[in-house]
Amino acid sequence: MVEQHKSTVYTVCYLFADDADEVNDLFQEALINLWKGWKGFKGRSELKSWIWRVSFNTCISYERRKKRRHEQPLTNIDLFSETHNEDDRQIRLLYNRIHRLKPFDRAIVLLWLENISYDEIAAIVGITVKNVSVRLYRIKEELKRMSDQ
Repeated sequence: MVEQHKSTVYTVCYLFADDADEVNDLFQEALINLWKGWKGFKGRSELKSWIWRVSFNTCISYERRKKRRHEQPLTNIDLFSETHNEDDRQIRLLYNRIHRLKPFDRAIVLLWLENISYDEIAAIVGITVKNVSVRLYRIKEELKRMSDQ
């Protein structure tokens, strides 16, 4: 399961972390939570949806702990530091913008970018399908309005 879905877990962790070490810490914590929760997985949802939810909840919990400690990020992650073409540059800009969204909005747009259906997104994040649609529209508009820094 880990080998098949590690990129999903990593993607969620990447967008919640402020540096590469934090990505790795979140990734490891998410894997631990997946391991601990495996006995409780009853198969009522898709495995990928369950993995997203556990990874997302791990990152949200981490964000809450971080805010209580008032930690400030040291650096921003830039996995695309040496862009060689326009596509790489566009991907980097998109991920930088997504990283600046609120955690809940980050999760929704990430799920959408993974081609997960609105029904599944709603089930994962715990909102209605209509709310997913409205939020995605607003998130896309917010991303368009952001300037690149």
